[in-house]
Amino acid sequence: MENKDHWEKVFATKGENEVSWFQSYPKTSVSFLELFDLPLNANIIDVGGGDSHFVDTLIEKGYKNIYVLDISANAIERAKKRLGDKASQVNWIVSDITEFEPKVKFDFWHDRAAFHFLTSEDKVYKYVSIAENAINKDGYLILGTFSENGPKKCSGLEIKQYNEASMSARFEVKFDRIKCISEDHATPFNTIQNFLFCSFKRH
Repeated sequence: MENKDHWEKVFATKGENEVSWFQSYPKTSVSFLELFDLPLNANIIDVGGGDSHFVDTLIEKGYKNIYVLDISANAIERAKKRLGDKASQVNWIVSDITEFEPKVKFDFWHDRAAFHFLTSEDKVYKYVSIAENAINKDGYLILGTFSENGPKKCSGLEIKQYNEASMSARFEVKFDRIKCISEDHATPFNTIQNFLFCSFKRH
């Protein structure tokens, strides 16, 4: 519960450009989306989506089955407010990802910077297990975390850094790695954070 309280407070007290992860356009996430050329009826989920602008792009591209999950109800309310009438085109889910019970199978699972907040083996195992069961065969998993050259903390919380080998090892039982890239993210505070993004296909 303390994690939920933390994120509710963050999204209640800080503007979107007052948090380090803000992107006005999520370029890397969109490039992975375009790489896989999904049909418009694909089930797509943004895990830890908060008030990210990735959902805006999904709506603009005409996707019909969009899901956004976040632990913070405040984050989701902010996203809904920004989208206005378009918010009704999205399935909004307030849940801790490690307690998520999906009602559908997903063709595209996107997570930029939620997974690295799971620092215990138990939480990591739960996440991987949920993803394995929730993603369709031949579906895609796109994961962005801080790299070993990135920060060790975010929003006052400890995070878990990853490299290509350690991230791939977490998902190798049910997924094949497609490609990984590293990216420097410029924060609204003019600092640089190094991210690792990896894409996987469910076999």
